[in-house]
This record gives sequence, C-alpha cells and structure tokens, in this order.
Amino acid sequence: MSTKPEYGLIVAGGIGTRMKNPIPKQFLILEGLPVLMHTIRAFDHYNPAIKLILVLPAEEIPTWAQLCKKYQFDRQVEIVEGGSTRFESVKNGLSHLNPPGLVAIHDGVRPLVNADIIGASFRIAAIHQSAVASVRLKESLRITDQDTTKSVDRSKFRLIQTPQTFDLEIIKKAYQGKEDPSFTDDAGVAERIGVKISLFEGSYENIKITTPEDLDIARVLMQRMRS
Repeated sequence: MSTKPEYGLIVAGGIGTRMKNPIPKQFLILEGLPVLMHTIRAFDHYNPAIKLILVLPAEEIPTWAQLCKKYQFDRQVEIVEGGSTRFESVKNGLSHLNPPGLVAIHDGVRPLVNADIIGASFRIAAIHQSAVASVRLKESLRITDQDTTKSVDRSKFRLIQTPQTFDLEIIKKAYQGKEDPSFTDDAGVAERIGVKISLFEGSYENIKITTPEDLDIARVLMQRMRS
C-alpha cells in the first residue's frame, strides 16, 4: 500500500438498456449475490478497511438498502446520489473525499477485478499521479472511412478498463471543468488538464458486464476461480 490515504469510488449508475432486463445491471444476480456486492468484495480483498464511496441513482438507493438487508451485506460504504451522466456521478462522489490521498474510480459492473490490480493501481498512481488498467488487443483492427477500410497496427492500441486511479487533488481539479460529450472515462477528464496517463496491465477477466453474454462469461470465470 502507498503512504497516502487510499479510497475507492465505485460508480453504479447503469440502467441495463443493453442487458434487456428491467433490473439495473449492477443488481443482477451473479453466483448468488448482486453484481455490485461482488465488486465491493473485491476491494475488501485488497484492504478490508479501505473507505468506499458508492454512487447510485437516487431512485435505486432504496433498492440497494433492501438488497443489503436481504443478503445480510453489512459492509459499510458511503452512499452518494449520482447525476444524469457518469461525469456528474463521479464528480458527486469525489466531492465527498478530501485530499491528500489516492482514489481508485471503478465501474460497479466490473466484479472480477482482483486485489493485485487494485493494489498495482495505487502503487503506480502514488508515483505517477495516474494509473489506468488496460489490456492489449487480441484481434485485428481496421479503421473505416465511408466506403473504405484500412488495417491498423493493433500493438499501438489498448482496451481501457477500470480501476482508474489518481492523486485525489488532481482528479478533483480535473472534474471542476465543464463536461464534454467526448469524455468516456476518467482518464480523458484528467488528460484535459494536462495529466499524463500511465497505463498498467489489467486483466482480460476484468470484464464490464453490459450484455447478457457478459453475465454468462462472468459466471463461468467466477466458477473457475473458485474451483
């Protein structure tokens, strides 16, 4: 662990459109527990004492409370109301943390993240002020331009995951700016104010659950990890 205080900010604002399920994807059951509980447990495996901020849509906060009671899930987290976009949700979560420190911002629907990845993100961010999990592409890549396509060198590209971990003071400053529709992750927000983004090796198992197929894959991976 680093010498700076470490925090986890888990963003769980999805509504499950691509999942084709009326239940928000973070609340779908995976191996006996809602997906979001597995994600929180992953941070516990890294450090049971780490302070966690959980960002949820306002209308889902009562649902979370009911699920915690149903599954006797008593892990203490600070609940923060999310915004209408991921940018607003992260910004709301960051407002409940005060520097100095390091914060790992993580998707609530990436339940297979492991303690090694979380720990690596904090160690690297302590040195470089940022640490973003990523993996190399396995398949070929082409760029399209109207009616033509062109092969590109896949070794120059990375698939970006979470956690995305930052010096807390720096990422809070980055989120003080205006939201831009081009932002797809926290690294993009930080990059806008000149932060150099440090990538580190994530895991192909650290999938984001957005479709029914993803849930099936996560189930198989979790069963394999336990066998």
